[in-house]
Amino acid sequence: MILSIRADLEYTLTGMNSILLQLEAAGMVDQQIIEANIEILTPHYFARVPGEDMIGERIWLQAEDSLTCHYSAKIAVTRENPDFSALPQVEMHRLSGDAVKYLMSSRYSESDKFQSFVEAEFGDLTGGPRIAAIRDWIAAKFEYTPGSSDGQTTAMDTFVQRRGICRDYAHVMVTLARASGIPARMVSVYGIGVEPQDFHAVAEVYLGDDWHLVDATGMCDAASMARIGVGRDAGDVAFMSVFGNGAQMVSQQVSVESDPDAVKTGG
Repeated sequence: MILSIRADLEYTLTGMNSILLQLEAAGMVDQQIIEANIEILTPHYFARVPGEDMIGERIWLQAEDSLTCHYSAKIAVTRENPDFSALPQVEMHRLSGDAVKYLMSSRYSESDKFQSFVEAEFGDLTGGPRIAAIRDWIAAKFEYTPGSSDGQTTAMDTFVQRRGICRDYAHVMVTLARASGIPARMVSVYGIGVEPQDFHAVAEVYLGDDWHLVDATGMCDAASMARIGVGRDAGDVAFMSVFGNGAQMVSQQVSVESDPDAVKTGG
């Protein structure tokens, strides 16, 4: 599938700010960049740095008074949707160093507080079947409610309230997977079917010696999304982090569509 992506951001800034952007789709084995362009108006400073786990890139900016950014890309997504029923759990003592950190609790994912719950609710399942059961449980028990959470909402908050947005669904998915002894990380993506369309958050779980995307909201599947960046939780994958006096949104639009012409021509 070829994804045609566009993101347009306009913010007013209070004075001079340092800004970390993470909004470009990453080039990876299962998602190749056909074309991409980013235009950022009049920054005082611009530099690229690697993303977490060397997936994608972040952009450091220094900007004053305003920030305007236009990003467009075509991404060829070649992965298939995972068959969770066939994916085995990797024994903890066999996990690589890169995966181990995603077993641990983090700021928004208090997985150490959920071990008793996952054993009581999903104790007869392991590996992929447990992940599928957790995904389905979240979809059945939670209500997608825009405006019901904010930047301080944790997985525990969402678990208690039983409502949230994609960020919150992903935090709970990551948290219950980690509590089950399965490494899980937060992923920012562009995805077909996200409503309302915006930067989207999903989970990625480590099973069968590889990472597999899972969207607990059910809005899009692994074959129709492109990763932007990964991390422990939302704190690591924000599309924009402002260090300084602050920013206020003027306008922000994201569009993600399949490109049938690119499919016909092979990109």
